[in-house]
Amino acid sequence: MKLFGTDGVRGKAGQKITALLSMRLAMAAGIYFRKNSKTNKILVGKDTRRSGYMIENALVSGLTAVGYNVIQVGPMPTPAIAFLTEDMRCDAGIMISASHNPYYDNGIKFFDNNGNKLQESDEEEIEKIYFDDEVIEENQKTEKLIGASKRIDDVIGRYIVHLKNSFPKDLTLNNLRIVIDTANGAGYKVAPTVFSELGAEVIVINNEPNGFNINKNCGAMHPEQLAKEVVKYRADVGFALDGDADRLVVVDEKGEIIDGDNLLGALALYLQKHGTLKNSKIVATVMSNQALEDFLAQNGIELLRCSVGDKYVLDEMARHGLNFGGEASGHVVFGDYAKTGDGIATALQVTALMLREGKSASEVLRPFKLYPSMLKNINVSKKIPLEELEGYAELVSELKEAGLRPLIRYSGTENKLRILLEGQDMKKLEKMMTQTEEFFRKSLA
Repeated sequence: MKLFGTDGVRGKAGQKITALLSMRLAMAAGIYFRKNSKTNKILVGKDTRRSGYMIENALVSGLTAVGYNVIQVGPMPTPAIAFLTEDMRCDAGIMISASHNPYYDNGIKFFDNNGNKLQESDEEEIEKIYFDDEVIEENQKTEKLIGASKRIDDVIGRYIVHLKNSFPKDLTLNNLRIVIDTANGAGYKVAPTVFSELGAEVIVINNEPNGFNINKNCGAMHPEQLAKEVVKYRADVGFALDGDADRLVVVDEKGEIIDGDNLLGALALYLQKHGTLKNSKIVATVMSNQALEDFLAQNGIELLRCSVGDKYVLDEMARHGLNFGGEASGHVVFGDYAKTGDGIATALQVTALMLREGKSASEVLRPFKLYPSMLKNINVSKKIPLEELEGYAELVSELKEAGLRPLIRYSGTENKLRILLEGQDMKKLEKMMTQTEEFFRKSLA
């Protein structure tokens, strides 16, 4: 059994992510992190899901059982946990969240002492320990060596100050009206506070979490409501976060949703213009539209592509010494301010871009037109390696011969096959997508 997926350990709470799994995983992680321990402290945060209580208590039990002291900070954005882990000199950080998934899912993701997501090699080591009864048994502590835990409720202020410091000191949001959809998630306190303190007139929606309404018909996964509110209040811009606030969707003043690749392109150009884009390169995933790559090239910026998942974006950025990258899905990484995707930090940079250019969101956030593309998701019961499917290689060749860019992969977090086709001819695109869907529905039935 493999525990870790694209972004930590994730699944249905109480079914895959059980109290027992969480406690044993915490023991394994604690044993692993102790090898390089400096402070014997591990930070634990969560989003607003009801199951977070169960998992948090199980994690604390597991960590204290192997001798770690635990700091619990309650509901906080994922990027806040990354920041606070380093800022509070902890050996590691743990975030309890299933990000954009429905409330009944949950997940556990880890950060090292520098606030970075773990490498796959680290996750593999934790998995080895998890399945080793002898190692788990011999590392449990007794007497005075058992760890302690404490809850700290005021660390939110540190993260708010950190975010405000990422906004240019010579700018103010005094003349902006902003609508923020916090998805009833982990950013429900932080986001409105940051923008209000920087001077904006803030209208907040979906900021009353009850444990079950996180991401429900709201936030980054459902920005339609935000779009209506932006028009209703004649706002300058709208920002939608997801459940753990590491993702952002932007709505312009006309109530139109900004495509993620357009957002990446606009922000990359902004950084390039102001001389802060390192090495004139950015990182995006294989999912990004070819039009983004062409637009960047026209402006002297090279696009490096990586696998889907913000941790792969971060790995590629680190490998090339870069400070900007992201995914079309809304994970945007400003390496100068965050160790992971940060929806609130990205929103602040969007407003800075608008103010620097003196233009509306609709004018500055669509610097190029996307090439036509289609994305389909097919539910699957088993993830059979694609190359083992009879006729798969021939299908891919046919798609490429038709002038299309195919990207076909299994989701790292769900039992789904994702099919992306991109090309200049929409009719050909639709025809080939139908053919491709039929192939996989038969092959994976």
